[in-house]
Amino acid sequence: MIEVWYAIVVMMLTAYVVLDGFDFGAGALHLFVARDDRERRQVLAAIGPYWDGNEVWLLAAGGALFVGFPRVLASGISGFYFAIFLLLWCIILRGAAIEFRSHVNDPIWRASWDFFFWLASGLLPLFLGAALGNLLRGVPLDGDGWFALALFTDFSARGAVGILDWYTVFVGVFALTALMAHGALFLAWKTDGPVHVRSRAMGGRLYAAVAVLWPLLTVATQRVDAGFLSRLGSRPLAWLLALGALTGLMGVFAGLARHRLLGAFLASSAFLVGLSAATAACVFPTMLRATGGEALSLTAYSGGSDPQGLATALGWFAVGFPLAILYLVIVFRLHRGKAVAADGKGY
Repeated sequence: MIEVWYAIVVMMLTAYVVLDGFDFGAGALHLFVARDDRERRQVLAAIGPYWDGNEVWLLAAGGALFVGFPRVLASGISGFYFAIFLLLWCIILRGAAIEFRSHVNDPIWRASWDFFFWLASGLLPLFLGAALGNLLRGVPLDGDGWFALALFTDFSARGAVGILDWYTVFVGVFALTALMAHGALFLAWKTDGPVHVRSRAMGGRLYAAVAVLWPLLTVATQRVDAGFLSRLGSRPLAWLLALGALTGLMGVFAGLARHRLLGAFLASSAFLVGLSAATAACVFPTMLRATGGEALSLTAYSGGSDPQGLATALGWFAVGFPLAILYLVIVFRLHRGKAVAADGKGY
């Protein structure tokens, strides 16, 4: 049952990366692919039906952690307290920017909210990537399973580490690049005109950068976690998922070359799913890795709930999850076709 709930948490987080990821990418790119007010409203129209629903997957992942691994959640929230507040502030700022920009028909008002939308959308992948980097590198857990981190120390990934160092920043930059590429392909699929042309070109360039950064990040991860590649090679599920990510990456370039933009976006989604799930398969059962040694780490088994409670929760999950998928299918079905900038105040 522990393994099932670990898979559920990974699935929820991966869904958040893929779905809210294209929102982040579109926001981080919109000042570059959209040059005037109408084009920027076209970008907002592309993500408008989806962005607030996509954020729910983060809440779902938090709920799954609360149910399945309460000790891990408690330790992580206390240790990353400041970082979590930074994340929440950016989420709030991003939502406010989307909703408020068209309330006043004034160029300065709209330009200001466009800037905040761009800023928050770019910072969120950086913060989430840095958080993943901390989990892969490890945190200074004590014997009771608690830790505290400074924002940064000497920027090395060893010894007295902070939230930010060369490795966690590298993971953040990779996450930002990958999600910007993902968002560019979504915009290329959902828009037409100049926004479509610029997004398609930007998607190709950004995915070329992803193709370069991915192996470099793998080597860097091996440096901070000496057993990472050996676990990847010894776990068939992990390397099959990594192969799926590689197939998705090649599918992106094939889709762009053949002008099949929905195919390219789906291949981008497959890349993110494969990469996220392969990473989770490599680190299992560790959920909070301790820099002081594996004996101090919090694992799925040491931080999990009792099997009876997990079995009961799984019954409710079996009811709620299909409803969430049905909602997702209906929303994409209702808003099929190209996004058109609405006249007037709305996006």
